[in-house]
Amino acid sequence: MERTDYIYGIRAVIEAIEAGKEIDKVMIKKDLNGELANELFDVIRRDRIYSQRVPIEKLNKITRKNHQGVIAILSAVTYHRLDHIVPQLYEDGVVPFLMVLDGITDVRNFGAIARTCECAGVDAIVIPLNKSVSVSGDAMKTSAGALNYLPVCREKSIAGAVRFLKDNGYMIVAATEKSEINYTQADYNKPVAIVMGSEDTGISPEVLRLCDTYVGIPQFGNIESLNVSVAAGVLTYEVVRQRLNSDMEVK
Repeated sequence: MERTDYIYGIRAVIEAIEAGKEIDKVMIKKDLNGELANELFDVIRRDRIYSQRVPIEKLNKITRKNHQGVIAILSAVTYHRLDHIVPQLYEDGVVPFLMVLDGITDVRNFGAIARTCECAGVDAIVIPLNKSVSVSGDAMKTSAGALNYLPVCREKSIAGAVRFLKDNGYMIVAATEKSEINYTQADYNKPVAIVMGSEDTGISPEVLRLCDTYVGIPQFGNIESLNVSVAAGVLTYEVVRQRLNSDMEVK
């Protein structure tokens, strides 16, 4: 049975991008070249669309139709721009709360984090353009529909996004085993962005160096770490708890 969440063919994909279709990623045959292919590469670069070079077999698994070596997977949502979200939150008079996901690749964890964030009134999630989960149909299902309501900003670089947030007055909190303090000891009654790292390697060193403070969740069992979605939930509701106790408005 053919999927309906993709567009195939070089010209069709170019036209979809030009028309403003929300593209999750473009898969391109490894050795694709030529004048029309170069036009495609130009619009991909211009619009900062994630692309992958893949074997022809991978494309053929999606469709046997004449894809010409190019298939674009459509996004389940419209991504937001961080440089639009941040000033809007200040204009709205809220104390912003963002969740930054540095390389989360498991769709179930992403969906669970999004579900918690939406319930807790987090203002947006930030994810990187590549080496990360995206808002797919599976993520939408796992989030129980939360991704229909929670803005997701897909940025070229998490390090760049963190620098931008710092420049705009956010405290950047890293959830890491390299923690300096217990997670309850940080003050979240200010613009804050919590950074959660990938399931296997944690927060990347470049991003970790940019964070203002490191916090940890006490653990007393025999295994090494909490599931990232559980850890994100614990930290998220500590922010909520502190803001409620300080009479700060929580959405």
